[in-house]
Amino acid sequence: MATSSPSTSAQPIDALIVGAGFAGMYMLHKLRGLGFNPQVVEAGSGVGGTWYWNRYPGARVDIQSLEYSFGFDEELEKEWRWSERYAPQPELLKYAEHVAERFDLKRDIRFNTRVTAAHWDDAAQVWNVTTDDGAAMRCRHLILATGCLSIPTDVTFPGLETFKGAVYRTSRWPHEGVDFSGQRVGIIGTGSSAIQSIPIIAQQAEHLTVFQRTPNYSMPAHNGPIPDADFEAWSKDPRGYRAASRDTVGGFQNEASEAMATQTAPAEIRAELERRWAWGGFRILGAFADTAVDPEANRIVQEFIAEKIRQQVADPAVAEKLTPKDHPFGTKRPCVDTGYYATFNRPNVELVDLREEPLTGFTPEGIKTSAKGYAFDAVVLATGFDAMTGAIDRIDLVGRGERRIKDHWAEGPRTYLGLMVAGFPNLFTITGPGSPSVLTNMINSIEQHVEWIADCLVSLKQRQQTSIEASEEAEAAWCRHSTEAVTPTMLPQANSWYMGANVPGKPRMFMPYAGGLNTYTEICRQVVGKGYEGFIIRQGDRVLSESRAFTSQPAPGEIPENLLPIIVGRLMAAGLMPAE
Repeated sequence: MATSSPSTSAQPIDALIVGAGFAGMYMLHKLRGLGFNPQVVEAGSGVGGTWYWNRYPGARVDIQSLEYSFGFDEELEKEWRWSERYAPQPELLKYAEHVAERFDLKRDIRFNTRVTAAHWDDAAQVWNVTTDDGAAMRCRHLILATGCLSIPTDVTFPGLETFKGAVYRTSRWPHEGVDFSGQRVGIIGTGSSAIQSIPIIAQQAEHLTVFQRTPNYSMPAHNGPIPDADFEAWSKDPRGYRAASRDTVGGFQNEASEAMATQTAPAEIRAELERRWAWGGFRILGAFADTAVDPEANRIVQEFIAEKIRQQVADPAVAEKLTPKDHPFGTKRPCVDTGYYATFNRPNVELVDLREEPLTGFTPEGIKTSAKGYAFDAVVLATGFDAMTGAIDRIDLVGRGERRIKDHWAEGPRTYLGLMVAGFPNLFTITGPGSPSVLTNMINSIEQHVEWIADCLVSLKQRQQTSIEASEEAEAAWCRHSTEAVTPTMLPQANSWYMGANVPGKPRMFMPYAGGLNTYTEICRQVVGKGYEGFIIRQGDRVLSESRAFTSQPAPGEIPENLLPIIVGRLMAAGLMPAE
């Protein structure tokens, strides 16, 4: 396995990329092609990021495979054929390996290496980086491709260490797999990882007990081979398909409707929701324009999904427990499943509602709740991730004037465009907090960020500029704009990982940018067009360009007229728009 060592000499490398997932691989390839000497460090022993680490049963992508793939190379597109609408983890990892081999990426990746610290040297205009094996290196630019969902939550339970059975975490599944045949298995959590794995584990285990605290909305994938007609249509104009995907709010084609549920006849609503449910996946998110902002419209979709759950689950009491009631539809990332609800009809599957009988801890035999004890041979912890910031704030990042990232983000992550942080020159975050990232098709967001960063580095190099950083004024303005973008929606109403609510002690703040990938991309284009508006550019200690303000906020796209009073009212109530 090729594992080159990043430079430890006096001459710094151009760019050190942290992470060899899809973002890190494309960043490496892009910078190489532009004449830079980038290198990568990766904590795992292989490429793939999310698809290297997450190998739990049933793991697969929730965006259609044709759209969840690189679009930067036409030949790469032509030579790869996905087997299913929603590709499974082994195929996604195989794709990552194919990309790495095709572009000879591994020769510049150092595997089994984790960055522990990075300190900015203002005099030398470089980052001094330390890794967990004690190596030291210097780089002009530090690019964090660390992933939005890469650090598992450190969830533990009283007495867990006393449990005599096996404990598995979905986020760090054994590479050799696990056979649960004949075993009594408990699984804690009903997020995406659990919803994908529960049907598979239930087929193997003698008995499966699902411990649920909060039910989630899940849509059927209706997965299967990609129809030849769909693949042929895509192959005729992949550039057109990709351009259309990027020019959407979510970065994937979803037939976004401008119709209002509150202004549509019940029969028409039913027909449209049924049509989208039959298609599967996230298609139902775009059924009506007002479901994300109007509680009445959202309840229409909630009631439709509740009915679908009742149709799939034979026991009405179990169906009731599986039906979400504490958050509006779409305020947590909906899950996409294959047979999840029907799994609870199996005689070997049991649902425990932790709101009715809270979990009190583990015993040597299994799990104890306030009502009874449950004996297990194995327990699966599907307890989620420290999203958006987890991988970044675990690095000892120290910027200009000894500013530490943990201190700067003490009240929540602050960035400019989700790309840079004030006081941290030449530090870039790919799909970082403050960017559309997890609200979108991640591949499209990754490609947009990689290309923006690459263009920025080329601009600096051509002008012999040594550093760029976000101004504090622009960072503050972007945070205000991000708040304005999400306030009209119901997204902040859920205790979601978007808000950091799943990590005890984490500041509550809606972390992704909710204005849409298309709007965001246009803002980034305008920022560059105005000479990198909101950035401070230096040559050594001399400021060459200083545009501290941020004003590149394009007018929103066409909004259905009936939505305007709702949006204006919410902004006024939040104090983000003056009352008339």
